Amino acid sequence: MKVYIIAEAGVNHNGSVSMAKELIEIASSCGADAIKFQSFSAENLTTRSAAKAEYQRTEGNESQFEMLKRLELKEDDYHEISEFCQSREISFLSSPFDIKSLNILQKFNPDFIKVASGEITNLPLLEKIAEVANKVILSTGLSNIEDISKAIDILSSNGLEKKNLSLLHANTMYPTPFSDANLKAINTLRERFDLNVGYSDHTSGIEASIAAVAMGASIIEKHFTISKKLSGPDHKASLEPLELEALVKSIRNVELALGTGEKQPTNSELVNINAVRKSIVAAKKIKKGELFNIDNITTKRPGNGISPMEWYSVLKTKAKKDYEIDDLI
Repeated sequence: MKVYIIAEAGVNHNGSVSMAKELIEIASSCGADAIKFQSFSAENLTTRSAAKAEYQRTEGNESQFEMLKRLELKEDDYHEISEFCQSREISFLSSPFDIKSLNILQKFNPDFIKVASGEITNLPLLEKIAEVANKVILSTGLSNIEDISKAIDILSSNGLEKKNLSLLHANTMYPTPFSDANLKAINTLRERFDLNVGYSDHTSGIEASIAAVAMGASIIEKHFTISKKLSGPDHKASLEPLELEALVKSIRNVELALGTGEKQPTNSELVNINAVRKSIVAAKKIKKGELFNIDNITTKRPGNGISPMEWYSVLKTKAKKDYEIDDLI
């Protein structure tokens, strides 16, 4: 199954539709399957007194509310962005952080509703998502098995079929230290819940995503930006365009390299079989009628004669003709 690559724009548009379109252009040209934004109203997402997350503390003394207010997009903005995604043949996705934003998002018929890690314990939102969404991707940062199990139960008991649910292993730190990436949890989640499992990668660089694909991740989500030097909470922990392009190419190469799992010679290597395998050959001159023995025969390339696996079938038989050194037996 082809890995579904989500280029996470998040709030890296800095509240600008034109910048959002530039991000769409980049994601499309890099070969991502989807670009994902975040749908929220600051008034419905946070209290005015809530502190920023550790990674968000980049802009002076503004509150989390003030920061989010700057980064909001309106319904008309999403309409324009969604249409631009269609024109660039890339899927439009977004993570809703409140029911009002979910209702707006549904108007654009996204392929998936993505549940952000911070919403995994938001029971009212999960219930509503299950009622209206055809497919859901659930991020599991900050969560343990019990948290995830409860969220899955809420979604499935409110109308979402489990076959339409995917999980993303994640760590909600930007950037995530490699020592905390814990990629083996991908296998844990797959075995525990019998669902498609992907990886929302917040580490620096692209290595962790590539390793996750090799471990069987079916979805990769990665933040990207126009430039890490831009002002905003997520830019520094995001990939720049050339890095995103490298990530997509690497994932597609790893997909090819994983193959079918069936062990047999491939067409590309069969052309070398005679050049690298060996045959039974004369180690010295042998006269017709002589017995082959360990002194007068040996094994050498090429492999287009009798296989060395027939060694004991050849020993002590008579030569039917004369042989020069290195002649195939």
